[in-house]
Amino acid sequence: MGRLRFEPEQLALTCLVIRTGNGNEPAQEHHGVNRDMNFNGQSKSDYSDPTHAAADASQTNGSRSSETRFGFKATDLIVYPAHGVGRIVAIEEQTVAGASLEFFVIYFAKSKMTLRAPTRKAANTGMRKLSDPIAIQRMRRILSQAPHKARGYWSQLAQEYQCKINSGDIIAIAEVMRDLYRPTVNSGQSYSERQLYASALDRLSGEVALVNGITEEEAVKELESLVIAGAA
Repeated sequence: MGRLRFEPEQLALTCLVIRTGNGNEPAQEHHGVNRDMNFNGQSKSDYSDPTHAAADASQTNGSRSSETRFGFKATDLIVYPAHGVGRIVAIEEQTVAGASLEFFVIYFAKSKMTLRAPTRKAANTGMRKLSDPIAIQRMRRILSQAPHKARGYWSQLAQEYQCKINSGDIIAIAEVMRDLYRPTVNSGQSYSERQLYASALDRLSGEVALVNGITEEEAVKELESLVIAGAA
């Protein structure tokens, strides 16, 4: 049985998150629905037929998978600020603590996690569709720029970087990656800097891979080549 947790910032009946498995097997919802999509290292074309996932999700009570709610529908690939790229596999209504709530059921293949986000709060949480090519090009330009040398205490800067990553804004995340890049040799990069850089790179590469129809490995090479050139 998977672990059920609430998003810390949305404890009042906002997001239900289920994590299951040992990391080597597909995630299972508490309804017993199998989620076996894998975004890691694959392109958008690999998910052009998500009907099997939507069909599985439709077995849950109150499923509304055929509807569009607040601009989103089942099978949409989305970016959820706190978790990155995921897919809406269903829109369903459930009764929680006596209240009837409508949820987007979102699956994140990389973390093998299923999240239920209230449809009415989607805009407030920053959930969005994948970036368009124009936004991707703007992000590339940011990465190609010379890094900005931030000043201040690292604890404060780290919080600012983390806030940018969690915002889900592709431009803000690109700024983090650009500013925290260090050459491999004698980088002088602290552990926390490496963690933040890796997190920003992971968010960007996952989205770029799906938008451009390439693998995540190819996206990582492309993005890092831009920051290397900008830092030269």
